Amino acid sequence: MSARIVVGYTATDAGADAVALGSRLASALGAALDLVLVLPAEDRSVITPPDAGYDRYLVTQAETWLAEAAASIPDAVTHTSHVRFADSFAEGLILAAHELEASHIVVGAANGGLRGRHRLGTVANELLHSSDVPVVLAPEGSRRLEATAVTRITAAIGTRPGASALLDESIALATATGAELRLLSLVSVDLPATVDTGVIRVAGAAHADDVLGKALDTLPDGVRAQVVVARGDSIEDAVAHLAWEPGELAVVGSSRLAQPRRLFLGSTAAKMLHELPVPMVVVPRTRGQEGSPA
Repeated sequence: MSARIVVGYTATDAGADAVALGSRLASALGAALDLVLVLPAEDRSVITPPDAGYDRYLVTQAETWLAEAAASIPDAVTHTSHVRFADSFAEGLILAAHELEASHIVVGAANGGLRGRHRLGTVANELLHSSDVPVVLAPEGSRRLEATAVTRITAAIGTRPGASALLDESIALATATGAELRLLSLVSVDLPATVDTGVIRVAGAAHADDVLGKALDTLPDGVRAQVVVARGDSIEDAVAHLAWEPGELAVVGSSRLAQPRRLFLGSTAAKMLHELPVPMVVVPRTRGQEGSPA
């Protein structure tokens, strides 16, 4: 695990949610927190030509916002603030994560989302289709959450190949935070609707056993794991009927359509977001793998 986490900050409720979740994750991992506010690049279009005075004003305002955000971070969490320029907010966050060698990028939900739920904004959507660093999505209202620790990691394992990156990330998070590991088998809702329900039950049980067996072979000492088979008429239904803890993280893989070492949010993960009441960690594919589980 890297010792740094980048938080994409804006002076909004979503930005406060990202800082709160980033602080909790940094505390659990023993990592340093980097608050990054991205301003438009200096070579912006002729519609808004460069103006040195206006740029100074923007930087001063950004630094003020970052200072206000930093005041909410617990004293035990080491943190640094950064003002960056880039063509897009997402690009600036990815470049900052590379420079700082961060393990994760944390962003908040778009405005207007239901409390405790996810609603993808422009920045999150761009990150989820381009980042080569795991992205952590903070649900709306994370800033009000009283949970201060990471209590459980749930890895959503589907039927497609390429689950090792997802499993590795989940085990690493569980090991570093001391959290329980829950492996969620999605086979019962990944199969075609025409498949007989008896076949689904058998396939679900077999897949759960296979996942647990492989995971137990790679689990470090001290990491506990359980396997749960998702039940429901759809991904959304299955997620809605699962029990979720306030201090939980859900970990999903990038789509099989993603380029190596890049994110591309797959249909299963996108459907999970509609009902997921906890932060979601989206893990990029790694080179040499054929696909991903979600």
